[in-house]
Amino acid sequence: MSTSLFSCSSTDELNIDLPTSYTPGNWSTDSDSLTSQIKENWFEELQNDQIHQLVELALKQNFQLKQQALAIDIKKQQLIIAGSALWPSLDVGLSGNRRKVISNSATSYSTNVSLDLNLKYELDLWGKLSDSEQQANLELMAQQASYTQAKQQLVADVIIAWFSAIEANQLVVLYKKRAHNTQQNLLIIESGYQQGLNSALDVYLSRNEVNNELARITEQQTKKTLAIRQLEQLLGEYPTGKLLVEVDLPEVTSNIPLGLPSELVTRKPELLASWYQLLAKNSALAYAHKQRFPSVSLMASISDEQDDVSDLLSSSLLGWSLLGNLAMPIFNAGKLEANEERTRIELKQAEQGYLSTLHTAFVVVENAVTQEASLNERYQVMLKAQLNAIAAQTLSFEQYQSGLVNYTTVLDAQSRSYDAQSTVIQLQNQLIINRVNLHIALGGNFSESSITESNKRNTQNKD
Repeated sequence: MSTSLFSCSSTDELNIDLPTSYTPGNWSTDSDSLTSQIKENWFEELQNDQIHQLVELALKQNFQLKQQALAIDIKKQQLIIAGSALWPSLDVGLSGNRRKVISNSATSYSTNVSLDLNLKYELDLWGKLSDSEQQANLELMAQQASYTQAKQQLVADVIIAWFSAIEANQLVVLYKKRAHNTQQNLLIIESGYQQGLNSALDVYLSRNEVNNELARITEQQTKKTLAIRQLEQLLGEYPTGKLLVEVDLPEVTSNIPLGLPSELVTRKPELLASWYQLLAKNSALAYAHKQRFPSVSLMASISDEQDDVSDLLSSSLLGWSLLGNLAMPIFNAGKLEANEERTRIELKQAEQGYLSTLHTAFVVVENAVTQEASLNERYQVMLKAQLNAIAAQTLSFEQYQSGLVNYTTVLDAQSRSYDAQSTVIQLQNQLIINRVNLHIALGGNFSESSITESNKRNTQNKD
């Protein structure tokens, strides 16, 4: 990271000198296409009405995102509180009392009413109050960046949950097809057994295979329901498990531009949030340090005392006062010094937290790129394996009917065929999930307005 980025604080307490090696000049990949400029609004690449509607719904209804939005409102109020210390405070007080005096068997009563108007203002000679306001402002900026990161992560989570539900549904379809084929094979084998062409062992093996497939369907249907409920939870809706997801998994064929590692620092909201938190700790240290300086306050008051409320503010007894106050901490058993040292340690802790977040961000991108290359290679290999396994399955049953192989060979071929088909579906989804995670790792953004406009166009087209 360039050290100039660390000089944006207005205070002098932060003294961080990071070597530029913290940010590599390029990613590990040697592909020029991957290091080109990052595409904006990657979400638009998903050309499906349902996912756009689900994302828009999640952004409106997700409970955790609403919590993040409320956290921003809290920080805004804290900023107002911190900023109010830079302004004078004006208080008004109205009091009254009635006295009874007994003297020489005589009783008398007196009434007194007073009105006080007090103005107090602390001079910000050392910038202490400004540091407090700056800390609150930076904490607000950090919370806003965290909210942006939460929105991006929510979009990614909805997309991943949606595709996971699609994967589960495709596997249910595949397992039902698998069970249907085994049931057809059972009918053929039982017919052959009655004609004396097949053995009883083949019948038992075939029946066992049918039962296994039916059990596999039940298990996969449960997984599908759980996947849909996870998606519904992200949408902020009751998890009925009945949302329809019957589209196919798309194939990931294009490369994703990665940009430069240095761009990640300013693109990714999580890193910006961590950076603002670091600067906020810097301002907190400046404030803690200046707490040990003298404070100068000006106080002015206007007061009036009368026997009747209606006579208040009359010129006869109206008085005013002006007072200047200088307060200097001398002895507090090391409280202020310890508070400053604690804040200094917290600053160092925040610095290490930022560096940890930065390194983790680089690791996630590098791992996602490596994972994508591996998944692509495995996917291409499994596509070929799937074709061969399906052909072997068909050929093995034909040879069994001709008496060339036993039924265990057929079962083995069937298992290999459906395992290959299941793996292809699973790899497709893993590629999609890895691509979505890579977009988020790169700080990839999306436009909420484009989601809304897309849904409006889809609604108009349907009408």
